[in-house]
Amino acid sequence: MKRIIFVRHGKSSWDSPVEDRQRPLSSRGYKDAEHVISAFKSHKDFPVEVFTSDAKRALTTAELFKKELNITDNHFHIKPELYTFNANDVLEFISKISDEFETIMLFGHNPAYTELVNTLGNIPIQNLPTTGLVSILFEIDSWKQVQSGQTNLYLFPKHLR
Repeated sequence: MKRIIFVRHGKSSWDSPVEDRQRPLSSRGYKDAEHVISAFKSHKDFPVEVFTSDAKRALTTAELFKKELNITDNHFHIKPELYTFNANDVLEFISKISDEFETIMLFGHNPAYTELVNTLGNIPIQNLPTTGLVSILFEIDSWKQVQSGQTNLYLFPKHLR
């Protein structure tokens, strides 16, 4: 059994003229992360390996989860290749993850994440919102086998405020 937890980065700020990769979280991004993390804590009773895009908004979101969920540095990986908006790129990344990990948590970007939670999960989601979290379970032994699974949890900030 394998589990992927997709988390779209928090709401970003457009206040300063910076490159897309450098956009920071907005104040709402921080508040939404607090709500989702708080709700997720009651569901997390398993070890998790975290992989995040290196974009500032995704990395900051992942670091907030890391701190509140007590994830150690050796289980937290910054991966520039996750700075992508393409679902196939993310699937390629997943297929190369070591099978020793049962649960992975990916922090990244739309439209890739909305496409993936709809392609891989069994609950249609029109749009994975910023700081939205979706967990999908797969009855597989290897990350190379990821195709379709069961959506077992989704947490969206607007439902938690």
